[in-house]
Amino acid sequence: MARAMLDYTKTVLNKVSFDKTLFCKEVQKAIQRLLPYEIEELRIFILSLVQQKPELNQCLIYLKS
Repeated sequence: MARAMLDYTKTVLNKVSFDKTLFCKEVQKAIQRLLPYEIEELRIFILSLVQQKPELNQCLIYLKS
């Protein structure tokens, strides 16, 4: 079940990556809902997404905490 939540979160983040404000909100929600080891996997996913879309890099601040 937890894996399904991580996969769903990745799908949502891909779909909202056109808008950095919406993307940041979804990152914040994901951090509240996912387990610590899933957050680390999400961090890796977001870093690869930021390489493709540098405008999303301001959302990395939420992953530092």
